[in-house]
Amino acid sequence: MTAILSLLLVVTLSILLTRVAAIVLTYTGLSRQTARFQARSAFSGAGFTTAESEQVVNHPVRRRVVLLLMLLGNAGIVTAVSSLILAFVRTGDNGLGLEIKIPLLIGGVVGLWALSASTLFDRLLSRLVERLLARYTQLDVRDYAGLLRLGGDYRIVELAVEADGWLDGRTLAEARPAAEGVLVLGVSSPGGEWLGTPGGETRVVAGDTLVVYGRTEAIESLQQRRKGARAEREHAEAVGKQGEVAARERREREVETGR
Repeated sequence: MTAILSLLLVVTLSILLTRVAAIVLTYTGLSRQTARFQARSAFSGAGFTTAESEQVVNHPVRRRVVLLLMLLGNAGIVTAVSSLILAFVRTGDNGLGLEIKIPLLIGGVVGLWALSASTLFDRLLSRLVERLLARYTQLDVRDYAGLLRLGGDYRIVELAVEADGWLDGRTLAEARPAAEGVLVLGVSSPGGEWLGTPGGETRVVAGDTLVVYGRTEAIESLQQRRKGARAEREHAEAVGKQGEVAARERREREVETGR
């Protein structure tokens, strides 16, 4: 019985550690999904994917979190395996037989799994960790991927302005990309100069690179458009499409909020 309780305690602590670590990684700028995967991978020693591992090791806070998870994970796995072996090898454990130990262990693991999957538990734990981070650390980086709803229909990409492209030689006020659902966050010139949050008077030319945020379909339409009379019709169609998308998203939001 003691060995089984020890095993369940180790599993509980493991779940809490990885969940807290995932929240901390989220506050360093990783998306929630990536942060959870990296935390569990580090704790279990399963390893990382190449691109995501670079995001972790190149950031000092993330690196410390992952290193701590690796150290605790090694100790936790050894302890869990030892407790599991003792739970089924030891005899005379208060008279409990396998017919009681196995259901007890399965029930405990299922209960812990249900707790870890609970959105209420996740929300309460996130609030607690957020308060502790705000009080005892200077960590004030938000999950920008989550805030911008990246994934699905929305993303941030670099859009190159080409010589025969529709954007070449136009000001942002003339092109009106926002009307198509594409926001220009910044403009980088071939010489390396950066202009953040450009105004409507900003003129973009071939060789510039725009950092844009918006729907995937709208960005691709803008990137593929070429100069000519047809481009103006495509622009008008894209503006109409964005109006339909905005109206649909507004209706969905009203349904979710109960208005």
